[in-house]
Amino acid sequence: MNRQSTNLFLASLSPVNYQALILLSTSVELPLHTVLYEEDRTPRYAYFLTSGLASVVTPMSNGESVEVGFIGREGVVGGLQLLGPAPLSTRCMMQLSGSALRIQYSELKKVYTTSDEIRLRILEFVQQQAIMTSQIAGCNRLHNSEQRLVRWLLAAQDRTQSDVLKFTHQYLAEMIASQRTAITVIAGELQERGLIRYSRGSVHILNRDGLEKTACDCYAIIKRLYVNLYGREAPITVLSV
Repeated sequence: MNRQSTNLFLASLSPVNYQALILLSTSVELPLHTVLYEEDRTPRYAYFLTSGLASVVTPMSNGESVEVGFIGREGVVGGLQLLGPAPLSTRCMMQLSGSALRIQYSELKKVYTTSDEIRLRILEFVQQQAIMTSQIAGCNRLHNSEQRLVRWLLAAQDRTQSDVLKFTHQYLAEMIASQRTAITVIAGELQERGLIRYSRGSVHILNRDGLEKTACDCYAIIKRLYVNLYGREAPITVLSV
């Protein structure tokens, strides 16, 4: 498998460790809403996403949920569980269909304990996720719905490398802790300003520079975390589809 077309975590590894994980993994397709792990359970598999986007959400007792993180082709779904025995209160599911290399969680745990490089890279990714979660929490508390929506769209585009994102207003409202009616109004205003086009559950990003000027400071922090992960320090190039 070409390193340039695979998961960025895997691509950051030495050839020996890269090949070892590839041999332990199976390529799978992940349709929309595929559950990657449930709350309070040890996952059966971990995933190195190669396309698509997974949302990490915190479910509430009233049936509602809010997104506290997201993982694209930069990371490891199931990495946080490797840190210790505490059960997670979050669940993870695909919010944009995609593909992944799937590995038995028990196998990943073995190499996590035996390989210094793999362990350090997983810890680096989990630290990035923890910082991002803290930033999102502050953003949801202090910034308005437009800023939160723009921050989310830009971060999703960074990870999917596409200017077409298939999300409904209801989903976007749940992800940024807002009301569907508010998202409808905001999306309409962004469309009138020529920044996006929304139709039939698809958000087309038309003017990324304009969106970045609209976003709050949280997006710049999240983007910097993503760009510098694994010491890449590489610019983000978004590919049109």
